[in-house]
Amino acid sequence: MQPITHLADDEVFVFGSNARGVHAAGAAKAAHERFGAVWGEGDGLHGQSYAIDTMSGAAVMASRIAAFLRFAAEHPELRFLVTPIGTGIAGHAAADVAPLFADAPANVVLPPEFAALP
Repeated sequence: MQPITHLADDEVFVFGSNARGVHAAGAAKAAHERFGAVWGEGDGLHGQSYAIDTMSGAAVMASRIAAFLRFAAEHPELRFLVTPIGTGIAGHAAADVAPLFADAPANVVLPPEFAALP
């Protein structure tokens, strides 16, 4: 997947964050600089970005992904472009994160790192 640098009006950039909403590097930095992520907000929809806390442990990450999937299902008018959340600084393996998206609605676009896994 090429880095996401532009979004259509109905697209949302989904990225991994920390609970404090310090968007200093990687996809979080891009979300803050380009897509409306709010410094100090580490969870939820802000502008054309959706933050998921991946830094507070696996159980919190799973819970926040489940909340995101419910949100996405409630907003079929939007297309959610998921980055390979949790696999960078958070240190989770794609094989461990991908199954958390197993019930993703059709408007959630997974990165190749997740889509290729069973």
